[in-house]
Amino acid sequence: MIVINASRSALTGNKRQNKMAYHHSGYPGGLRATAYQDLLDKAPGEGGRARRQGQLPHNRLGRQQIGKLKVYPGAEHPHAAQQPVPFEIKQVAQ
Repeated sequence: MIVINASRSALTGNKRQNKMAYHHSGYPGGLRATAYQDLLDKAPGEGGRARRQGQLPHNRLGRQQIGKLKVYPGAEHPHAAQQPVPFEIKQVAQ
């Protein structure tokens, strides 16, 4: 799956300031939390990847699917041969 223009993604309500993205290093006490505000400012594509990873199954199939996900912050991408079709979202909260 290809996601383009990820930098224009919007979160409803106060999720941009209050919601946290968590990851663990694998070591004891290695839980790290990052606010979505910081995550989207630093790397717009990674916020979309984290949200979609939570929607996928947490097993081998989900890891394969998230590996096939390509997220680009702008409209430029190297997948012109696949001829991606735009998907318009009618309702935008912000």
